[in-house]
Amino acid sequence: MSKEASTGRLMVANNKKAFFNYEILERLEVGIQLVGCEVKSIRAGHVAIRDAYARVINNELWLVGAQIQPYAFGNRANPDPMRDRRLLIHRRQLEKWRSKINEKQFTIVPLQLYFTKGKVKLEIGMAKSKKIFDKRADLKEKDSQRAIDRALRRF
Repeated sequence: MSKEASTGRLMVANNKKAFFNYEILERLEVGIQLVGCEVKSIRAGHVAIRDAYARVINNELWLVGAQIQPYAFGNRANPDPMRDRRLLIHRRQLEKWRSKINEKQFTIVPLQLYFTKGKVKLEIGMAKSKKIFDKRADLKEKDSQRAIDRALRRF
């Protein structure tokens, strides 16, 4: 976990795969509904959001595919690690995002999971899938930037 002083966030999980596979068009911070010892497990860093995505089900936004391991010191009533979790979002914001998703076939992906003022927050992004040639161009650009940085460090 890393602490970012400027934003007051305590970073728990970052979804690098989302930035590689998708072009992020819009971002939003939402809450997440947790039960039992899930907060303690997240604080310990036992969470994976790499293969997760969000869906609108019955006028609610749900996080599907996120894995929060059971808390080691919890009791036998620990919740299922792969269960779907409800995301807490304002109704107007949900309607706005739902219309864009239905209209243009976008995906909602989790980008970061972090603590702000003691509360677990999730940053989600409205994403458009990248084509293979876009991914190659990104890798080429990243390699060239790395070479430039190396050259500048020597001088």
